[in-house]
Amino acid sequence: MKITICGGSGFLGSHIADELSNAEHEVTIFDIMESPWKNINQKMLVGSLLDKKAINEAVKDSDYVFNFAGISDIGDANLNPHKSAEVNILGNLNLLDACYQAKIKRYIFASSLYVYSNAGGFYRCSKQASESYVEEYQKIYGLDYTILRYGSLYGPRADKTNGLYRIVQSALKSGIVSYEGDVDAMREYIHVDDAARASIDALSDEFKNKSVVLTGQEPMRVIDMLKMLAEILGYSTESVKFIEDKYAGHYVRTPYAYQPKLGRKYIPPMHVDLGQGLLQVINEINRES
Repeated sequence: MKITICGGSGFLGSHIADELSNAEHEVTIFDIMESPWKNINQKMLVGSLLDKKAINEAVKDSDYVFNFAGISDIGDANLNPHKSAEVNILGNLNLLDACYQAKIKRYIFASSLYVYSNAGGFYRCSKQASESYVEEYQKIYGLDYTILRYGSLYGPRADKTNGLYRIVQSALKSGIVSYEGDVDAMREYIHVDDAARASIDALSDEFKNKSVVLTGQEPMRVIDMLKMLAEILGYSTESVKFIEDKYAGHYVRTPYAYQPKLGRKYIPPMHVDLGQGLLQVINEINRES
């Protein structure tokens, strides 16, 4: 199959590009910058979701299109509400229109658990609006879709916009394992490799016109993850510090607030253990420094 990945130069998008290439699909990456992880079997197109001509070229002759492009950091979205709306909402709309015109088989949209939430700030607003456009394009124009709502991603190729990456990087520099947020915080961490494989599984017909929740196996207290990281690094438990801050836009125990936007949770049959995943992140950050 011919598959275009918008945002394929980024953290999750690049892993999905590799999974698809390994499955011998014909992969085109469309992003605002060249992918540092592109392999020889992948085609690279540089462009913006706001450039309709470039988008039309990117999705031409594609069977499936993934959209992982846009502003994904809550802090950045809150600081730049106009930009987050322009890129995340209008860019998504431009891509939907191009996919409809190109008659692709299905549009796969990367969303977030924050669409269930009262948290998430302008990032959540942009994802809620984008999901509504995806659903309406199916109702009005017949463009089939799958919406993927991701939990707390971590793993190789992340950068400072990723929460767990920031925690590990800071711990290695300072010797203190710190977290800015509520001491009662809980998360469902999912390794990027698991998320990528699950995203490919979602191409099957059972996920057509469905919303799918992709998170870790079960909720985990952030304090327990910090203690695990401290133990891996050989730090004492006294090195674990919470910086009490509500950290505007982030949820505490659960992202869920009552609203009728249900999604099926999909858990891959095998998954990367969190401890091994943390070791992988530590090793990658050490190589970068």
